[in-house]
Amino acid sequence: MDMPVPKLQILRDVFGFDAFRPGQEQAIEAVLGGQNVLSVMPTGSGKSLCFQVPALMLGGLTIVVSPLVALMQDQVAALRLAGIAADTINSSKDREENVAAWRRAAAGETRLLYLSPERLMTGPMLAALAKLPVRLIAVDEAHCISQWGPAFRPDYESLSRLREIFPRVPIMALTATADESTRADIAVRLFGGAVEQIVLGFDRPNISLTVAPKQNWKQQLLDFVHVHAGQSGIVYCLSRKRTEEAAALLAAQGIKALAYHAGMSKESRDANQNAFMTEPYTVMVATIAFGMGIDKSDVRYVFHTDLPASLESYYQEIGRAGRDGEPAEAHMLFGLGDIRMRRMFIDQEESNEERKRREHQRLAALVSYCDAPACRRRTLLSYFGEEAIACGNCDVCSSPAELSDATPEARQILHIVERTGERYGATHIVDVLRGAETEKIVASGHHRLHAFGSGAARKKEEWRTLIRQLASNGFLHHDAAGFGGLSLTEDGRALLRGEKPFLCRKDVPRGAVRKDRAAQIASALTDEQAALLASLKKLRFTLAARRHLPAYLIFSDKTLIEMARSTPRNLREFAMVSGVGTSKLRDFGQVFVDAIAAHRGASA
Repeated sequence: MDMPVPKLQILRDVFGFDAFRPGQEQAIEAVLGGQNVLSVMPTGSGKSLCFQVPALMLGGLTIVVSPLVALMQDQVAALRLAGIAADTINSSKDREENVAAWRRAAAGETRLLYLSPERLMTGPMLAALAKLPVRLIAVDEAHCISQWGPAFRPDYESLSRLREIFPRVPIMALTATADESTRADIAVRLFGGAVEQIVLGFDRPNISLTVAPKQNWKQQLLDFVHVHAGQSGIVYCLSRKRTEEAAALLAAQGIKALAYHAGMSKESRDANQNAFMTEPYTVMVATIAFGMGIDKSDVRYVFHTDLPASLESYYQEIGRAGRDGEPAEAHMLFGLGDIRMRRMFIDQEESNEERKRREHQRLAALVSYCDAPACRRRTLLSYFGEEAIACGNCDVCSSPAELSDATPEARQILHIVERTGERYGATHIVDVLRGAETEKIVASGHHRLHAFGSGAARKKEEWRTLIRQLASNGFLHHDAAGFGGLSLTEDGRALLRGEKPFLCRKDVPRGAVRKDRAAQIASALTDEQAALLASLKKLRFTLAARRHLPAYLIFSDKTLIEMARSTPRNLREFAMVSGVGTSKLRDFGQVFVDAIAAHRGASA
């Protein structure tokens, strides 16, 4: 009987890394011990290794559930380049290819088999897999279980049956973005509560955060992108039409801008994605169809022309910037029309009232972030249950808004929250303030409160804004995981007792593009190293094109940057570069060593 290969040896020999990143080894050890694992790790922290390493250690077959065909195919291609027997069965392949892939899995030739939830959760597939030595099930992008809704991807709901069908097989769920409510939802639906949760920090301190009032989105976008000329970025739009419009707008200004949305042909999407990954100074204008699994390290900014769906979506989308650790920017435009549009999307969704209620609460949390009167990063991280000090790297910290004393109005709000039992949401509190005799208010007797109608002189949106700022500044707690009720924090009670003031942010235009930001982003490479890096990227593109693969699967930008810095002179030195495993050393080592030597000779 073969001795199992130690995990550190697999990490070094197969993947080319010398040490695990935070959270990886803990997740691997838990699943090797037969435990279910929910791992929440920031974008770029190496989540895939958490199931790929144990898949090689456990032997047998590992099933990987993935939401997108393109994501599956890229990960399979990356594993094969690393010398790992991986396969996928999906709708983009013809029947003969899928049959051949299944035969390889059934014969024990495959270590990791990637499937969509729709393909996995069919009777025939589950029955066939039950006959194979399945050792591990990994659910990638696990937040989709909670956030994509039964109407959109109903088979994500049915993944809950996996623990019954494979009772002795550990299940690992992985995501970069899940608040406490989403994590609890995943834990119940997928694991029945029996799961070890590994949650790393959510902060990405190198990303500067800015929210600006939406005034003229086209001009605002042009101003921002012109300031960031010569940099790669992603522009997210709400609709396909807006995506096409924004891409054309930038292209007309001589900016290399490409569109990406689900209405385009697969060939067009793939071509644009490959261009974005390989060509410098390219801007991808996209809907949320773009981004999952993208590993481009030098994205310098993410710009939202429209409000995202939630803080989870926002966090995941801005996480595609600055993966190299260098300064990056997240710039979002925010308008009242966006809120109305998002509320309409939620109300029109074919889902139950419980899900709609939760989505409305998530939207309210996002709007509170946009209204934040204090450090924006603190508000964002607080949503994910993480404490932080003022960051100095957001628009609120670097250019504080003008504040006005709103202590009397704040005490009015807190008084009504307290008198109504600290269990009602913002809509009910505002209705009490403004004296609206709704059915709910009359039924609860709140129309008889002394403060009923005391705020009738203010508009609904004014009260809503004050409530959002009280919540984002720590005076009110918003129960997004429950029924959206508002309750007083200790600071809120101190404010109500007259021991603390409340300063609210005036709604004035802010978040202007900082003209000196581009100058702050300086390359860590010398001119000579930068020239070598450009040469290595061209070589990578040529090798990828021959294999009909995205270029980043050959080597990541981070690995190429290390090559440009260390300039390995032989295969032994090349093997020491992070990200170079045994298979890639064999397949690509000499050609890269020769290219580095040729560049060295030409510049001598």
